[in-house]
Amino acid sequence: MSTITLIRHGQANSTAQDEASYDRLSDLGHEQANWLGAHLRAQAATHTRLYTGTLRRHIETADGMTTGLDPIRDDGLNELEYFTLAQLMKDQHAIPFPTEQSEFAHHLPAVFQHWKDGKLEGAPETYFDFQARIRDALADIAQGHGPALVVTSGGVIANLIGQQMELSLTATARTAIAIFHTSLHQFHPIGGHLSPVLFNATPHLDTPARQLSRTNI
Repeated sequence: MSTITLIRHGQANSTAQDEASYDRLSDLGHEQANWLGAHLRAQAATHTRLYTGTLRRHIETADGMTTGLDPIRDDGLNELEYFTLAQLMKDQHAIPFPTEQSEFAHHLPAVFQHWKDGKLEGAPETYFDFQARIRDALADIAQGHGPALVVTSGGVIANLIGQQMELSLTATARTAIAIFHTSLHQFHPIGGHLSPVLFNATPHLDTPARQLSRTNI
């Protein structure tokens, strides 16, 4: 079982309200990826494997990091379709999409709960299928040899942490909201299980000049 470092993609199109429009990095997102790669090289990080989802923002982030590793693409690491689920919430339950950043703290847990309860007819996958596919993706990576980097999304990272720590649905949603772009989250094998040992680290952004470059929306 190997150490796994999960990375949220760089900032994407934060003005988007659908999946396709969201799925590309902003100019800042590209910079965040470049800064993270430079930090890893400066630290002489010894990762031997690189995995990404198949979404454009995952691929652009991994490319910008310039790790020198050949990426393995796995759609099991792709994000839940939040914009699609949010549209179903609006259409079926008259719950509007947030217009202010603070509103996400209430909206995301509500989306998760309706999704888990099977109250979003036409969802692209069930809540339980999503949980299974990300759990299987993590297990497959853990069985490989050498420390792995995994570029994925905030919802995936939060739910994997939720699985390992047996968090409630609401706590998992709040964890997802807190995750910064290009932040580092690490699982380490302890006693035959993957245990979270690092959460939301942004060493490449923790300077006065980059203080405003630490984003989560």
